[in-house]
Amino acid sequence: MSRFHDAKMPGAKHHVSWETDDVPRSSVFDDTFYTKENGQAETAYVFIDGNGLPERWPDAERFSIGELGFGTGLNFLETWRHWITARSPSQQLVFTSFEAYPISADDMARALAPWQSLKPLSEALVSRWQEPSTQPAPWHMDEQTVLQVIPGKASGSVAQWGGMADAWYLDGFSPAKNPEMWGPELMQQVYEHTSLSGSFATYTAAAQVRRNLQAAGFAVTRREGFAGKREMLLGRKQPGT
Repeated sequence: MSRFHDAKMPGAKHHVSWETDDVPRSSVFDDTFYTKENGQAETAYVFIDGNGLPERWPDAERFSIGELGFGTGLNFLETWRHWITARSPSQQLVFTSFEAYPISADDMARALAPWQSLKPLSEALVSRWQEPSTQPAPWHMDEQTVLQVIPGKASGSVAQWGGMADAWYLDGFSPAKNPEMWGPELMQQVYEHTSLSGSFATYTAAAQVRRNLQAAGFAVTRREGFAGKREMLLGRKQPGT
């Protein structure tokens, strides 16, 4: 495991088991890290398209994305791939993820191996993941892309975060398996750390999650989920709130 994470969270281990086609499963939450159908396509549909990206990027000098649950890094990598294609020379992307149970660099490399279109980017991420560091300093993945993974439980670290996100990827494990990641207090913190007219997207359509997001202040809508899933949630912070 990266010493970057060990220094901040001693003893926080995340063992991974492997299902058919090398789909990783969390030993902590007994849930897969991404869909068995196609994790890369799920990221593009749920989180990138669900937040209106890349269409919102041309108007932004600096665009900030917040994420609950870094996992394998797949969401960041697919976003970075789209960003490289869409950005103009003066723009900056800042991607901040909150992760309580980081996986090892070896497990990350294995989990990302199926996505050949991400290979150069995933190699860069895995290399960084192994760098020794005692502080969660931002990583400049290229001249226009900054990644920061903040260790610790999101219930505390989002509240302490000094940033604001233009878009949120809510990608904790299943609400039934990891209810703390979807509770009303954390959803309120997500809302309070969302820029005016900022957005969120998530793969789940659980009724309690929807109610928590609405109670926080988001205008929440539902749309068809990925790969036959009935519904997913997306929403916006309404102007004036």
